[in-house]
Amino acid sequence: MTPPETHVAVIGAGPAGLMAAEMLAQGGARVIVYDAMPSAGRKFLMAGRGGLNLTHSEPLADFLARYREAMPHLRAVIEAFPPDALRDWSAALGQVTFVGSSGRVFPKTFKSSPLLRAWLRRLDAAGVQFAFRHRWTGWDAQGRLTFQTPDGRLAIDAKATVLALGGASWPRLGSDGGWVELLAAKGIAISKLRPANSGFTVAWSDVFRERFEGQPLKGVALTIGSHKVRGEAMITRSGLEGGAIYALSAELREAVLGLGHATLMIALRPDLDTTALTTRLSGTRGKQSLANFLRKAAQLSPVGIGLMQEAAIASGRPLASFSPADLAHLINAIPVQLTGVAPIDRAISTAGGISFDALDDRFMLRKLPGVFAAGEMLDWEAPTGGYLLQASFATGAAAGRGVLAWSKRS
Repeated sequence: MTPPETHVAVIGAGPAGLMAAEMLAQGGARVIVYDAMPSAGRKFLMAGRGGLNLTHSEPLADFLARYREAMPHLRAVIEAFPPDALRDWSAALGQVTFVGSSGRVFPKTFKSSPLLRAWLRRLDAAGVQFAFRHRWTGWDAQGRLTFQTPDGRLAIDAKATVLALGGASWPRLGSDGGWVELLAAKGIAISKLRPANSGFTVAWSDVFRERFEGQPLKGVALTIGSHKVRGEAMITRSGLEGGAIYALSAELREAVLGLGHATLMIALRPDLDTTALTTRLSGTRGKQSLANFLRKAAQLSPVGIGLMQEAAIASGRPLASFSPADLAHLINAIPVQLTGVAPIDRAISTAGGISFDALDDRFMLRKLPGVFAAGEMLDWEAPTGGYLLQASFATGAAAGRGVLAWSKRS
């Protein structure tokens, strides 16, 4: 492909890059989207395999709070492209959405592929071009963008550039964090990339691991310090993962990285206090095994009882020696020692990235005029539930608008 003499280069064909391209095309810009992969939206398609969670329906103030320290930097762009706007955008592409029981928003098809196909058709009709198998390698001495392609090295001029290369959590789908060194060499402040919405390692006993790997913990409450969430978690061969774990992943990660470990407290029956549980467990056990007694008296699952056994072993006391009051306390305060964070290439998303201080209010890099950034390259993180995609779409739209505004002024 021979690029037009004056065009905007969007590097990265994920949600942020494609949304930037759409905004640019609507504003009359000639756009080429470059991507290292053979096709667009590889990570977007993977994210939709279990049901595409586009956004969330909770009140906007609560929604924005999910972005934690980055909320002041993201507030304006999400307010400019809020969840309702994303739902309208999806519906205009023929993918009407609905709100699930958890408040999460999904297309009625549950799939990402129909939405992506319709989106690419609309971008094509708007004149957006694509150059796949083009891996961005930085800039040459003349300031041109350089790419490695199947036909060798390519250097192109662009009026402006939008970088939307993602984080480092899905390297096989293109998000490998290779851009960090390229931008750091230009003096761009970048917070170290770290796993977000990731699992954590636990030194399970062989017996527990073999019996309960793949088993869910349902309706539990998880606590670390002053942070508490309710939901589900999953026992893995090497530790824990799942929605409730992801919701605490920032606190858990910082504790593990800072101290070398973190103690997660698990409540199996968070709706029952210690007094009520003690009363239930003070009855006669008779000839029942302790496991059967706990299952019937406290309605505990086998995996929950297994967790109690693990905690008892760690304390050096057999669970059978616990009094009813001790058992009641343990049921809602099982300490689980997290020993590590799952590798970044197995995480759902990435924390860290380009500092917001390195960007102006148009999402342009202050040290690189005409170069804009969006999506997961930026220093923000959020739990699963639609917040990741919403911010990616919203920052992509903001970068696209930023290019148009900068082009007019320059």
